[in-house]
Amino acid sequence: MRTTFIALIALLGLCSAAVLQHQLIYRESQKIQMMRRGEWGAYVQHKAALRDADPAVYANVPQNVNDFGDFEYLGNITIGTPSQPFLVVLDTGSANLWVPGPTCDGSCSGKRVFDSSKSTTFQANGKPWTIQYGSGNAKGFLGEDTVAFGAATEKQLPVPSTTFGIATHISSDFKNDAAEGILGLAFTSLAVDHVVPPLINAINQGLLDQPIFTVWLEHKGAANNVGGGVFTYGALDTTNCGPVIAYQPLSSATYYQFVASKFTLGTYTIAKNYQVISDTGTSFLGGPKAVIANLAQTLGATYHSDDDSYYLPCSTNIGTLDILIGSNTYSIQPINYIIDVGMGDGTCVFAAFAFNNFGFGPAWILGDPFIRQYCNVHDLGQQRMGFAPSLQAK
Repeated sequence: MRTTFIALIALLGLCSAAVLQHQLIYRESQKIQMMRRGEWGAYVQHKAALRDADPAVYANVPQNVNDFGDFEYLGNITIGTPSQPFLVVLDTGSANLWVPGPTCDGSCSGKRVFDSSKSTTFQANGKPWTIQYGSGNAKGFLGEDTVAFGAATEKQLPVPSTTFGIATHISSDFKNDAAEGILGLAFTSLAVDHVVPPLINAINQGLLDQPIFTVWLEHKGAANNVGGGVFTYGALDTTNCGPVIAYQPLSSATYYQFVASKFTLGTYTIAKNYQVISDTGTSFLGGPKAVIANLAQTLGATYHSDDDSYYLPCSTNIGTLDILIGSNTYSIQPINYIIDVGMGDGTCVFAAFAFNNFGFGPAWILGDPFIRQYCNVHDLGQQRMGFAPSLQAK
């Protein structure tokens, strides 16, 4: 009898598990908007001045998180009962969820806030949290409530008893963006205060068919605030993605980190084992300074030190940027690594930037140019990444 009862409970658990397709909204990153307005150079200089004035801020960061000035794909969620809606960045490069709260200072002006007094399922926590990054930070206190992936008007994935941050202050970098918060999708080990991220919480509660999610991003278009792709939780996305080419084991289950061993563009090749991460929260590719400079030189791109960017004619086409992962080569088309930021004179930007990891953490960030070319399958259960060709027109 006991065996039958356990089997019945297991069957009911399987029946209640779900697959959710989370529609994305495309919005140009602040970086691209500022480039078009001619403001990016001043912003780069401002950040450099802040770093020189207070290097301790950059040397003692309690958590590795993204610079929120470089994202562009947003999704709807709701929190509480009845539900309160928020537009958030779906970010595979961080692991905390936070939204503004009613006691947030002027930095949250114009954004929707979570009012815990209006939710019957809210549980107070009160523990303070702080995330420092770039030239600013986000901070506040923790609470617990039901977080649902998707808008209230769509099919949702409700995740009860989810701990999240209620911000009392957000970075000035983030203040003027449409997004109202960040939903981190990485592992608990990356989360500030080791708070269990909403997706990990959903997996732990058996709410998904499989402990995976697939990311499909549309190619960058001219329109803003329009459909930008789909996150499929609990299954492979067979509508927008072809068959998985291969899986690569994670070298670190913090970020979605793995090894790439060769980068090739035109006549330039660098063969070396690099730690890389897949990151939806970064709209460009990030890599070692010397390699990025060589790739740019191969393209004939010109470096502008005032805004730390490489410019080139939009018509440039010397072929694909090839990345060797495992035994497979993944080729990024020019449409995805040469970005028209709307300057109107036929000038585009090489969608890559140099960064120094100082010998710690990943050496490359495979951001949206890579993910738009290949659907990324995040297999949390087996701690591996799968790559499948995007089925959209090239």
